[in-house]
Amino acid sequence: MKTMEIRTTAIVLAAGKGKRMQTNVHKQYLRIKDKPVLFYSLKAFEDSLVDDIVLVVGTDEECFCRKEIVDRYGFRKVRTIVAGGLERYHSVANGLGSIDWTCDYVFIHDGARPFVDDEIIKRAYNEVQHSKACVVGMPVKDTIKIADEQGYVAETPARSLVWQIQTPQVFEKNLITAAYEKLLSQEHRLLEEGVTVTDDAMVVEYFMSTSVKLVRGSYENIKITTPEDLKIAEILLYETP
Repeated sequence: MKTMEIRTTAIVLAAGKGKRMQTNVHKQYLRIKDKPVLFYSLKAFEDSLVDDIVLVVGTDEECFCRKEIVDRYGFRKVRTIVAGGLERYHSVANGLGSIDWTCDYVFIHDGARPFVDDEIIKRAYNEVQHSKACVVGMPVKDTIKIADEQGYVAETPARSLVWQIQTPQVFEKNLITAAYEKLLSQEHRLLEEGVTVTDDAMVVEYFMSTSVKLVRGSYENIKITTPEDLKIAEILLYETP
């Protein structure tokens, strides 16, 4: 249950170009069941316990998204639309910079994951109040092999301990803000050392030495990355009443 005193914001990332989709249309604007991919994640947060949404889009796409997505579908919780950056973490940082100071917890979600739902959002919200940092994911179904630099198997981790990570990833606002401030201040050093920032949990783990709790998501909470993913999404949506 969410109390009125606690404020939550969702940063929805929709600034990616989606090169692997092999189309000139950015993947978040491709249509499934007559609506853009981005519609579905915004709709999930619009109908959830989240108070505000910050939408991060590609440079010069702010007006387009306001007219064709936010206004067209009546998303009242989208308070701010900001331009993203060169890398995903730049886009997240831009989103964090637009959050109201009264916010307590931040959901960070990929706009190309249309199947986030209310139950996932609630589970993550309930957990973040205890752990201060949590990520949605699912245990892997396949055996995972860790390779060495020559392409040989170096390790086979216990399958029961390996999760595939999804979004949303949810954090106490002051924690994630401080983590990103440190990331940006040390960005050049990380680049020189070859450290690649792949998700928000990694930023918190690396810079804040904070343990991040895993929260069960859904195997249907897929990210639209390739044409095959779009076909799967169409099947899943057409099976939804």
